[in-house]
Order: sequence, then structure tokens, then C-alpha cells
Amino acid sequence: RGVIASATRGKRGQAFFRALVEALDAMPEKKLVEGELETEEGSVCALGCLGKARGVDLSSVETHDWSSLGELFDIAPQLAQEVMYVNDDSWRVTTPEERWQTVLAWAALQIQVL
Repeated sequence: RGVIASATRGKRGQAFFRALVEALDAMPEKKLVEGELETEEGSVCALGCLGKARGVDLSSVETHDWSSLGELFDIAPQLAQEVMYVNDDSWRVTTPEERWQTVLAWAALQIQVL
């Protein structure tokens, strides 16, 4: 938990969360999938959303390779894993729309106001 807290508070983590919230807000369809960065139909998870917003080709990225995801998004691997956990394993989410709302609310809470 300490690594995640430190990574979240740091400069890279704060830039990541600001970009993630912006990318989620810009989604035309406010829905997130679980278990994949991007589906064949073009639906995305939280990290996939940010990757698409940045123009990253997600087809060659392994969904659960935390080190690669950390490098790709310039965050600690543990933070990439935490984002995937919030996206995939939230117990109160039953629809893709609720998943989007949950991830957006969580990501916004991570941003520190100066």
C-alpha cells in the first residue's frame, strides 16, 4: 500500500491521474470493460482509455504485465496494477456505465489539490 500511496502522490502519479480523468471525461460512450485493455470492438478499460487518448497501439500490450504497463504510462507498476484492480474488481459495479462512473470518481479522488 505504501508504494501505491507514494506513486499516487508523486509528480508522475498526479500527472497520470489528471490525464486519466481527462481521457475518461472525453469518452464518447461512458463505458469501461473489464479484463482487457481494448476489445476487438474498440471498447476499453481505464488504462486502455488513456492509451487510446495518447494514440498508443494497445494490441501488443499484455493486460497483466504490470512492468510494461508502468513503463507505457510512466507510473509505478504497482499503480498500474491498482488501476486495473479498481477497473476490474469493484464489488459494486454491475454495468459498463457503472464501471466508468466508479473509476472516474476514484481517479478524481486521487488528484491532490494544491
